Amino acid sequence: MYLLRDRFGPPLAPHWFQILLALSDRDLHGLGIMQDVLERSGGTIRLWPGMLYRNLQQIDRAGFIAEAAGPAEPEAGSPRYFRLTPAGRRRCAQEAGRLADLVAVARARRVLRKG
Repeated sequence: MYLLRDRFGPPLAPHWFQILLALSDRDLHGLGIMQDVLERSGGTIRLWPGMLYRNLQQIDRAGFIAEAAGPAEPEAGSPRYFRLTPAGRRRCAQEAGRLADLVAVARARRVLRKG
């Protein structure tokens, strides 16, 4: 495990990784992030509003996301949109690489089957 830490840095908090993944291909508002994570996880990961916005503030302070302009025609209530920064994209890729290496180890040890 030490080698994975050296190669990719410390593990990213699971909720942060889910949020960065949600923003990896498009800008989203908070509800869009919550829905993306819920759908992608098959309903097993639910980001409640309080937790989501607290994490968004922390991720923003870390420099991994920034507020985005949103659509040309704002939705009702003018929700805040977020986007990945280049640093956020790199950090998301690092975490995905770390997890991929862990899966490779699990397959090599026959904990998981290939496929």
